[in-house]
Amino acid sequence: MLPKPKKSLGQNFLVGANLNKKIVEACRIKNDETVIEIGPGKGALTGLIAEKAKYTYAVEIDKELSERLCMNFIGNTKVKIILADFLNIDLNRYLPCGVKTKIIGNIPYYITTPIIEKLLKHSERISWVYLTVQKEYARRICAEPGCKEYGSLSCFVRYYAKPKIEFYIKSGSFYPKPKVDSALISLQMHSKPPVELKDRERFFALIRSAFAQKRKTLKNNLKSVLPQQTICSFLEKTGLGPKARAEELSLQNFADLANL
Repeated sequence: MLPKPKKSLGQNFLVGANLNKKIVEACRIKNDETVIEIGPGKGALTGLIAEKAKYTYAVEIDKELSERLCMNFIGNTKVKIILADFLNIDLNRYLPCGVKTKIIGNIPYYITTPIIEKLLKHSERISWVYLTVQKEYARRICAEPGCKEYGSLSCFVRYYAKPKIEFYIKSGSFYPKPKVDSALISLQMHSKPPVELKDRERFFALIRSAFAQKRKTLKNNLKSVLPQQTICSFLEKTGLGPKARAEELSLQNFADLANL
């Protein structure tokens, strides 16, 4: 009998063979690729991934599940089970130089942002990321300028990758059943940043300030960061108008403003 899901680890296991196949098919794994799976749990996806990938590293924090996975894949030289907290491992150890790796994971909702931040910091050695996340979180990541969900998270992700919602997943597809629906998102890493920056840290700091209070105008949110004359001149040149809010600005707009 398999261990029960642990609430402390945010475990919600995928159920249904058809859904698992659909997820793996969406990941478009090639036979020469290395895949890192975050949170394999009971191994519902792991076996399907291993059938397609050249090598699979499955990182599992739960000792009981890790031991069972090791037994399930004993003798399989293409699969390595790693007992560890993904947020604490040295990811460079498992990202081969000169070869870009795919990341796949059914991850705990409460650590979605730290996991994505860690992956984006290694974007130069990752080709694609596929994660199951909360439906509303997926919409925030993939939001376009002008959408109410568009925010600093959307901009942060878009600097490193092209996000997409592959498909939505009903809450009943997990055990235990969460209170909200989910989505499988993909992040295709950029080969180079989509905008040119003089100072990347300033760029991200500017975006955080711009979205600090979404109901306020850009001028009000940035008044302690940039001179009002600079902001007004920028808004006039871009045709956004004096009452523009942060959600109206594209990534290029933010880059242009930061470079001023």
